[in-house]
Amino acid sequence: MGTELNEDDMIEEIVDRLTEKYAALGGDRVREVVNHHRVALDSAKVRDFLPVLIERASKDQLKAEAKAAKSV
Repeated sequence: MGTELNEDDMIEEIVDRLTEKYAALGGDRVREVVNHHRVALDSAKVRDFLPVLIERASKDQLKAEAKAAKSV
């Protein structure tokens, strides 16, 4: 009886975490950014670390967008 999450579940957790952290950008934008990075990495043969890479890339982009939004 494993409690291991599949990739889709992990992506949903990433979206939830980042939506909470970057609420000012909105959940739709967060999901769009996460999906963009997921598609960009979709051809990877080794998938073990994809959720980590997707989250890092998404977080970097969202952080930059949040910072830009504050400076406007």
